[in-house]
Amino acid sequence: LSLTRLLDLLTVRTEDRTGYKRSLFDHWIDADGDGCDTRREVLIEEATVAPSVTAGCHLTGGRWHSSYDGLETTKSSTFDVDHMVPLAEAWDSGASAWTPDRRMRFANDVGVPWSLIAVSASSNRAKSDGDPADWLPPLATVRCDYAADWLAVKVRWSLAIDVRELAALEPLARGCSDTMPILPAP
Repeated sequence: LSLTRLLDLLTVRTEDRTGYKRSLFDHWIDADGDGCDTRREVLIEEATVAPSVTAGCHLTGGRWHSSYDGLETTKSSTFDVDHMVPLAEAWDSGASAWTPDRRMRFANDVGVPWSLIAVSASSNRAKSDGDPADWLPPLATVRCDYAADWLAVKVRWSLAIDVRELAALEPLARGCSDTMPILPAP
């Protein structure tokens, strides 16, 4: 689907943060029971040079690249795993009505490569819980990919967008030629 088509699939409504607490999203679980939580699973998957994984899912060696700002590291501890659509933004956009199980599945969605992404801690913290009206990656060359991933997550999980978010995404969508496959939420 084109980015403009993805935008058309979303409902525009006012966001509401009432009642939000990060703890309402059970995240960084070990879904497959292999000793590695979701954060480490993403770091292992996205390494540009594979790390060694020792007991307790301790990562040694390896190399990572942050697409948001181009930073590279050999220390996994300097990278965060970003929820493409932050938990607070998901809450504002419809997750407040979800069951705890659905919120847990959203917060640990490794079923597609665009839901969770390993990035530099500094870029993740600059983004915080902002949507594209508040923050875009500093590297302009990745903004189409970022918009595509953002929209794909919103569509996958049937989340809404607000007017400011729509205004920020429309020009990006028109200027990008990317298309995204969409898989239903687990």
